[in-house]
Amino acid sequence: MKNHTIAFAVMAAIAAGCATAPTEDELAAKAHDVLKRSFEPRGQAGLDRLDQDSLQRMCSKYSGGNALPADVAERLQKEQMALIKYPASGKLIGDWKRGEKIAQSGRGGQFSDDPKKPSGANCYACHQLTKQEISYGTIGPSLYNFAKLRGYGPDIQKYAWNKVYNSHAYVACSSMPRFGYKGILTEEQMQDLVALLMDPASPVNH
Repeated sequence: MKNHTIAFAVMAAIAAGCATAPTEDELAAKAHDVLKRSFEPRGQAGLDRLDQDSLQRMCSKYSGGNALPADVAERLQKEQMALIKYPASGKLIGDWKRGEKIAQSGRGGQFSDDPKKPSGANCYACHQLTKQEISYGTIGPSLYNFAKLRGYGPDIQKYAWNKVYNSHAYVACSSMPRFGYKGILTEEQMQDLVALLMDPASPVNH
């Protein structure tokens, strides 16, 4: 994507008769402007997704095979950890049965999705959660027996909440969406997903 953007901007500069090549920041600004003018908000797909925050800009900088330096990764993770918020009630666990439905749902964030309806988490696109599932993604690690292996205590509950809310607090530039920080899921939905991972009665732990 980055190389294509640079090539496009360079060709535009040559066509315009520019004497000097544009800077990388100028190229990025031009590319962003082109994207903004090429899209229009519809359904759950808004233009806000085109605006990168500081984390996304840094991750883009080190994409394409460029390794993220350890000190940069540590700084990003601390910044993302500071963004995590917890329910005012202090309750991190909801209903695992609702959580299972959320994990199965891939709806949300698309132009065809109703903005008034909640998004799903689409967890099975990247993770195995139960032994009953015969089809699941492998981009992320298996979450089967999540709490059974780690324990059911408050520290693990908090860890599960943090990962759902903002996984980049643990792995900078993770492929996992920041479900809480980006407002993809509601507080109740996140509680239900944590329940799916943590409840002893959940199929995740059987």
